[in-house]
Amino acid sequence: MIKNGFTRAYATSLQKTIAVNTNNRIKAFISGVGVTTVLQSSTATTMICASFASKNIIGTTAALAVVIGADLGTTLVAQILTFDLSWLMPLLLFIGVTMHHKYENKGRKKHIARAFIGLGLVLLSLTIIKESATPLGQSEILPVILHPLEKEPILALIFAAGLTWLLHSSLASVLIIASFTSSGLITLKLGLLLVLGANLGAAIIPFVMTYTMDIRARWITIGNMIMRVSSVLLILPFISFFMALFNNLEFAAAREIIHFHTLFNVILAILFLPFVNKISAICEKILPYKEDENNKEIKPLYLDETALETPTIALASAARETLRVANIVETMLVDTMTALKDENLEILQKVKSTDDSVDTLHTKIKLYLTKVSEEALDPKESDRFVQILTFSTNLEHIGDIIDKSLSELVQTKVKKQRRFSKEGFKEIQNFHNIILNNFKIAQAIFMSEDPKLARQLVEGKDNVRKAAQQSTERHFQRLREGIQETHLTSSLHTDIIRDYKRINSYITSVAYSILDNAELHKEERKENLKDE
Repeated sequence: MIKNGFTRAYATSLQKTIAVNTNNRIKAFISGVGVTTVLQSSTATTMICASFASKNIIGTTAALAVVIGADLGTTLVAQILTFDLSWLMPLLLFIGVTMHHKYENKGRKKHIARAFIGLGLVLLSLTIIKESATPLGQSEILPVILHPLEKEPILALIFAAGLTWLLHSSLASVLIIASFTSSGLITLKLGLLLVLGANLGAAIIPFVMTYTMDIRARWITIGNMIMRVSSVLLILPFISFFMALFNNLEFAAAREIIHFHTLFNVILAILFLPFVNKISAICEKILPYKEDENNKEIKPLYLDETALETPTIALASAARETLRVANIVETMLVDTMTALKDENLEILQKVKSTDDSVDTLHTKIKLYLTKVSEEALDPKESDRFVQILTFSTNLEHIGDIIDKSLSELVQTKVKKQRRFSKEGFKEIQNFHNIILNNFKIAQAIFMSEDPKLARQLVEGKDNVRKAAQQSTERHFQRLREGIQETHLTSSLHTDIIRDYKRINSYITSVAYSILDNAELHKEERKENLKDE
């Protein structure tokens, strides 16, 4: 709840922090610490970096520096959570629940409220774990299971890595190990071994999660794995030294575990932060990158699977991919006019293959959107969800009109060697330019959600209707005048104008949804302004 609350409230800000602060490794490292302290998950930060790397937004060296910072960030959270904060638990729950009821439909404030509730529940769960672990210290069976691990370091590492994978959180795993150590259930030596295993498990989680992603994303998790495994192997022979160190310092058992967890990640940072460029080079040698020259058009560029748990970012990804589809469809529209003007059938073949790409991308956008949990969407996000789905579907319909109707009309005109009259072809070109201009406005409306632009497009629909009517009247006037070219191309002329009108109807629908939402949320915006 904490991670989801903060990512949904400040998702773009957190990602911007990572994306912007990567011009040197120190700033990247610090941004990793900061973002992970907020998210309480080094895995979440690592996945953001992997996603950026796959899109070439961040380099491997900078991303690895962020990941090192993320590893240290989780230890700072663990340090805070081991203090006795039980007094804070009811306060956080009360604030969180009160805010959630008050701001149930107000986006960011609701998500912040959920983060407060999550933090309260974390403190409550830690209290329960401590209370539950105390009697386990007197158990006869559990020590029999766990104590042999002390003599089998490799088995202890595997056990802790497995526990971390099961919990999907190194933070939770380390806190449980600290609780078991403080209750006397396991010895300090075994606790230290299990902490090493938990840190190893923390590298396995994102490694597995990125297995099917772009090679550039996998470089990040491979590099993280290399650094973690190397650090574990370097520190493992010195476990006795760390035991003696902590015994001399006389920390409480739970704090010894947390301090060792922090120390491990500090050592990792000291060892590898100066050499992240070398680690990056090793990753690129282990898994060379080969850009796929095939199917560039059919492969989505912006649908980020790692963002699905963060609706704000997931919807932005889907919107960006939909805008890419809009650009492709716009090119199809321009190409049909070029083919009509130049009588070039080769361009029509390109239009047909492009429509296949539009269909594929539309399907992938739909499938991506179905993975975004509707329960996690606030009202504004639900509206955006519908807008994206509707606009992408309309784009697919426009592509079909261009491919199956307009292109066929152009092909008929070329094969039958028909010629439009000079006035008739000029009308078609003018009508095409109006529709193309409206298409550009529709794309701007889709991204900006600007009600003024939307109203302009809707009002422009009447102009399109009048232009079509005037074109038809002039066309029949030319027929009455007996112009031969007009007689031969009469059905072609009217059908092309009809298809343009159909395309304009699909284009304009995006404006209606924006205007409806602007009216629907007018009162809500007034309330928000009062609150601010």
